[in-house]
Amino acid sequence: MTMKADLVVLGGGPGGYVAAIRAAQLGMQVVLVEKAKVGGICLHKGCIPTKSLLNSGESLRLMRSSAVFGGITKEKIKVDFTKIQAHKAAVVDQLYRGVLGLMKKNKITVLNGTGAVLGPSIFSPVSGTVSVTFTDKTKEDVMIVPKHVIIATGSHPKTLPNLPIDEDMILTSNGMLELTALPKTIAIVGGGVIGVEWASLLNDLSVDVTIIEFLDQLVINESQTIARELKKQLEARGIHVRLNTKVANAEIKDQRVMLTIANQSDPIIVNKVMVAIGRQPNVEGIGLQNTSIKYSAKGIDHNAFYQTTEAHIYAIGDVIDTLQLAHVAMKEGIIAVEHMAGHQVAPLNYNMMPRCTYTDPEIASVGYTSSNYPQDREVKIGRFNFNSNAKALISGDTVGFVEVLRDVATDDIIGVSMIGAHATDMIAEMSDAMYLNASATEIGEAVHPHPSLSEAIQEATLDTHNLAIHK
Repeated sequence: MTMKADLVVLGGGPGGYVAAIRAAQLGMQVVLVEKAKVGGICLHKGCIPTKSLLNSGESLRLMRSSAVFGGITKEKIKVDFTKIQAHKAAVVDQLYRGVLGLMKKNKITVLNGTGAVLGPSIFSPVSGTVSVTFTDKTKEDVMIVPKHVIIATGSHPKTLPNLPIDEDMILTSNGMLELTALPKTIAIVGGGVIGVEWASLLNDLSVDVTIIEFLDQLVINESQTIARELKKQLEARGIHVRLNTKVANAEIKDQRVMLTIANQSDPIIVNKVMVAIGRQPNVEGIGLQNTSIKYSAKGIDHNAFYQTTEAHIYAIGDVIDTLQLAHVAMKEGIIAVEHMAGHQVAPLNYNMMPRCTYTDPEIASVGYTSSNYPQDREVKIGRFNFNSNAKALISGDTVGFVEVLRDVATDDIIGVSMIGAHATDMIAEMSDAMYLNASATEIGEAVHPHPSLSEAIQEATLDTHNLAIHK
């Protein structure tokens, strides 16, 4: 069967389905092709399920610390992992049904199959016809001849040759989400965002966790001050953190995994191993070899508006070499669609994209950090600790601080980093401030509610002028 469309979107993750909706809003006839479930990895195997589990862990942590708040006590707290998983599944299902509803509302045709881009053929003189095949062999293959294509095929977990994944003893984040019972001990190979989030979560659920990181700091894209504080707090919770450490080999025996560590005699023996070393773009098996599109293991090449070397074919999200974040993919999708529609659009400034890590304590940042700002700019760094903030003291969660970077010549805010409770919510203020080009003086002079955690942002910003009130 052959059909025509204004736009075919390959991949129904956050970038893909948002692009499809925006295109439909602009009057385009849209076909979205997704081989699994609309919502993609973020909804089904990433952001949403892990944050649901993290929230359950946070609830357990609050109950355990309840004696601090008015002498509330409970003798024993029982963890029912089955119910935790059931809540996660319910959240995912509700959001999934919501996305399906949005597809229907916007009259987007959803094909649940595998799509591949074809080269020039009898269907079209240029590359871009999309072939869709179905697992159900009773269904006829579909050929879609579109005016434009957006490739939003996402990514998959990276692996290591010396740690063969079986999703039973040695798992990726995919396998971790399918656990029916918690292990007593686990080693997490990789101290990036995924690794530290899972470490924080599993520690809340009383699992003995060891993080093994090859580099000399956790969350390498954050500042050294943030990374040091995170390591300190994770270790205070009982999580073992081993930096500058390389796993040489893994051996499975008697339902345990023995990890041999390079240049060390003592192995690490655990019940499970999680490999969390990042994600790899899905560039294979989608027909790129049939086109003149340039791509590599890092992703598909593109211009500032996400056009590939074939101008009618765009690429967004994890399949390109930008920030692998759902909200970034969504914005990339909107820019791509509006560009193909002939709208006046500005390229995305990735330095203004907020970055969040949902550990305890939470981490959030936007712009430069105190470890990577341009050395040719005169920068003043302001800092304010949460242990001097009234709301933090009231809640009993005083860990962490806010750092603000101010360009002395322009008074521009060029970066903000924070670690502490609700950091992932508070970063929006400073992300908006940078987008709107607010100066450090303006943020410092703006009235912030008292008592609130946001006062720490105001104080840190004032501190860039040596004017902090409570420091």
